Amino acid sequence: MAYSTLLIDKGVARLTLNRPEVHNAFDDSLIAELNTHLDDLHALANAGDVRAVVLGSEGKSFSAGADLNWMKRMVDYSLEDNLADSRKLSALMFGLDTLPCPTICRVQGAAFGGAVGLAACCDLVVASDKAKFCLSEVKIGLSPAVISPYVQRALGERQLRRYALTAEVIDAPTALALGLAHQVVEHDALDSAVNDMLDTLLGGSPQAQRATKALLASVAQAPDSDVTREHTCHVIAKLRVSQEGQEGLSSFFEKRRPAWTQPSGLQEHNNAAEPRS
Repeated sequence: MAYSTLLIDKGVARLTLNRPEVHNAFDDSLIAELNTHLDDLHALANAGDVRAVVLGSEGKSFSAGADLNWMKRMVDYSLEDNLADSRKLSALMFGLDTLPCPTICRVQGAAFGGAVGLAACCDLVVASDKAKFCLSEVKIGLSPAVISPYVQRALGERQLRRYALTAEVIDAPTALALGLAHQVVEHDALDSAVNDMLDTLLGGSPQAQRATKALLASVAQAPDSDVTREHTCHVIAKLRVSQEGQEGLSSFFEKRRPAWTQPSGLQEHNNAAEPRS
């Protein structure tokens, strides 16, 4: 049975967790499926066939974190087994975080444990006013270890110390104030808000967005260095002389929409109409 689906249509990929009967909880099968989908999405985004990715889920919860049956099985895992398991989850977070194209996380309800990491790895988080976030691991004797680099980047070190140690539930307004969510809307307006954000993203140059994501990741590692400053100069110089850069400048001065915003400018994947599981 498929635990997730990937639907690609007109340059937009929708990656959906599909275990609503267990609140889209993680297990090893779901993690493996998501890693396979992300491998595909990296290739498609680099080729320009995918312009943006929406990560969402079916049912009332975004994800309840680790699956209980999976956790029962892990009780008998050796240290080596646990390391192998953790590395697969780490690959999932890294793969989502480093997708070349913009990513939106659609959070309609509870996002607990590792699900907070999924949200933190996306560029934009659009949440329902019913959404709730929780780093719940310490309640069962564990730690949000694998997701901590991404959540710390979203919350900051000081706030992460509080919420990782207390396992307090973070409601939607607080998530917005902390920077974990970028937008909070009424529950019935969630899909409309996600689609509006997609329209905004698709107005940008695909090449410039890929270059900007890579640039920001690089700048975050060493924000104030001679190497970083020189790298930023190279990025903007190369974009200015590129085909999309020239098109962007020309369309601005000619007061017209750039070519990449036209329907013909979107490359559609061959299997666009077929959901993949």
